[in-house]
Formats: sequence, C-alpha cells, structure tokens
Amino acid sequence: MEAQLILFIILTIITVNFVIERVLDYLNRQNKKHDLPEELQGVYDERRYQRSLEYQQANDRFSAITATFGFAVSVVLLLGGFFGWLDIQLRDWITQPIILSLVYFAVLFVASDILNLPFQLYHTFMIEERFGFNKMTPRLFFIDKLKGYALTAVLGGLVVGVFLYLVMELGQSFWLYFWGVATAIMILLNVFYTSVFVPLFNKLTPLEDGSLKNAITAYARKVNFPITNVYVIDGSKRSSKSNAFFSGMGSKKKVVLYDTLIEQHSEEELIAIIAHEVGHYKKKHIISGLFLSIAQIGFTLYILSLLIFNEALSLALGGQQLSIHLNLIAFGILYSPISTLTGLMMNVVSRKNEFEADAYATQTYGGNPLQKALKKLSAHNMSNLLPHAWYVFFHYSHPPLLDRLRAIRRKAIAS
Repeated sequence: MEAQLILFIILTIITVNFVIERVLDYLNRQNKKHDLPEELQGVYDERRYQRSLEYQQANDRFSAITATFGFAVSVVLLLGGFFGWLDIQLRDWITQPIILSLVYFAVLFVASDILNLPFQLYHTFMIEERFGFNKMTPRLFFIDKLKGYALTAVLGGLVVGVFLYLVMELGQSFWLYFWGVATAIMILLNVFYTSVFVPLFNKLTPLEDGSLKNAITAYARKVNFPITNVYVIDGSKRSSKSNAFFSGMGSKKKVVLYDTLIEQHSEEELIAIIAHEVGHYKKKHIISGLFLSIAQIGFTLYILSLLIFNEALSLALGGQQLSIHLNLIAFGILYSPISTLTGLMMNVVSRKNEFEADAYATQTYGGNPLQKALKKLSAHNMSNLLPHAWYVFFHYSHPPLLDRLRAIRRKAIAS
C-alpha cells in the first residue's frame, strides 16, 4: 500500500472518530433537558441538581475544546510530517535502534505532556476547584507529575525496551513472547498494585477497630469471604469525590475505602458498597476480566506483528526509512477502529458484571442500603443522571444510576 494512501486512511480515521465523539457529546448534552423520572427524585435537591448541570456543562465545554485542540494538532503534525522529521533529527545523534526508539517516545511523551499542561491545570484548579471537588495544591500537583515521570521512565522504559528487543531479535514471532511478558506484568500489577504503586501517591492506613470494621467482618463471615486487609486511603488530599475498590488475588486481597466515602456514607451503606465489590469476586468477574484483557492484548500483538515491519507506515508519517517507533504510532491509529469495537464489547461485559454485583449485594445484604449508597455517590460526585443511551453504549463501563436502581428494585422484589 502506498504511503500517501496510508496517510489518507490515518487522517480519515482520526477525523471520523472526532466527528463521532462530537455527535455523542451533543446527544448527551441534549438528553439533560428531560425531567427526572420518579426513581431519581431526591437524589439531588433542586439547588444541587442545578449545580450538577452547571458542572456537567463546564466539563462538556472543556472536553470539546481539548478534543478540538488535540484533533487540530494531530492533523497539523501528520500533514507536516512531524513524526518523521523528529525521527530524522534523532538519527543524527543516536544510532543504537532501541535507544533511538526509547528517546523518541520520551521526547513525544514530554512534549505531549507540556502541551496538555495548561488544560490539566485549568481543569484541576478552575473547574474542579469552582465546584468544590479539588483539594490538591499546586505543589502536590507537580510532585505527582514528577512521580509519574519517574514511574513512566522506569517501568515504561523497561517494558518498551523489552518489547523492542524482542521485535529486533525475533522478527514477526515477537508477538507470542511479548504476549507472555505482558500477561506476567498484568498479573503482577493485579496482585501488587495496592501494596507497591498506590503508596507512591497516597497513604494507606488500616481501618481502625470499631463498629464499621466489626460490621465488615460480620458480613464477610456471613458470605464466607475472609477479609483481613481493610484500608483507608487519603483520597481527600486530592479530591472530595469518593470511591472504593478491591485489589489483589488470593491472600493478597485488599479492601480500600476512600476517607471521603467513610465521611459521606452511613455504616450500612458502606457495607452495601463492600457487598457489591465482594459480588465481583464471587461471580469471578476479576478473573474473567483478566483473561479477556490478556486475550485482547494477544490479538492486538498478533495484528501488530503483521504490520510492524511495513516500511510504508514509516514513510506515511514522514520518515525516510523503516522505523519501528514510527510504525507503532501509525499502527495505534490504524488499529483504533478495531480497538473501539473490542472496547465496546468490554464495556458491555463490564456493565453486565455491575448488574450482577448489584444483584449479589441486594441478595446478601439488602437493596435499600445499596440504592441509598448509589444515590449518594451520584449526588456527591455530581454524576450525570440522564446520559444518552448511545453515549452510555460507547463510553460507560458502569450502567447509569437509573438502570441500576430499577434492576436492584426488581431483584429485591424477586427475592
């Protein structure tokens, strides 16, 4: 395939994707004008509801501006052959292929982050601040940046370095070996994420003895799910939004509650949230999700192996010779329609899993406290109560609140 035709296809893909996203955003904005159905009455009082609409509108406008800026920059860089130009410039200084690729990606990463920095600052310290969510100081913001850079340099550099070594040593068969490496990394991250990576950014404190811990232990014993590691994370130092999650496998399982979640919810609501998370484990969603992700990575790597040595991809981006790093950028765009389809399927599975976890919590603990907890979470986080169905289909990994409340009510009646 000719380089010019490949460039045309690349530009077409990013343009179509941009247009689709703008249409979805428009449909989502229009949907907010409907009156709230009965099930959602009382989630917000009138003042808070109007405030939530203002928050969503501010985020919609910001998202449209950043997306348009990103689209325009991408088109200019592609038409101007910037990616190939950068490759040519670096080749004057670096001859070792792996180091060349690592430096190339490092330059792009830093340049992209600097370009997006004003948008990040505005969103954090203007939008999130104006609506009462931001608790982060400028100092903490930039400390997080530096830590992120360090993690990317060490872990990202190591993973990309191994990938490049296998590509250059094994040729097209690299994909099978790197699939093994990627699988091992995913399993290790799943097991050690909370123990190793979370403490780099947040403080984890064991939940103090008391009524809440006793209630958690009692529920866990009731459903035969031993919970020994319950932690509180200091999420309030960055945001007033709340969350909870499980991580790890086997004896490494940990329950992590945001301090904001504990402040905002009653004890029975917190147990209902934990019951939902236990439901994911009982229904084997964590393991099945891991296997699906591993399969998806294997499929992507196989397709990549068919294209990674195609010189026309490098030429399409303005390069003068075959460059693995240029081909990776081109592949990332060319593969995006397929990744969109696989992402849609993953979202469908994820939404199904959320319904199942809600049903488990309803059956083993109770529907009323879970409904109260979900309503409070939506209210505190100013969630969109009426997202458009197409927007949900494309973007939501969790069902909208209304759908969850109705499903919980049906399960409670059936039980």
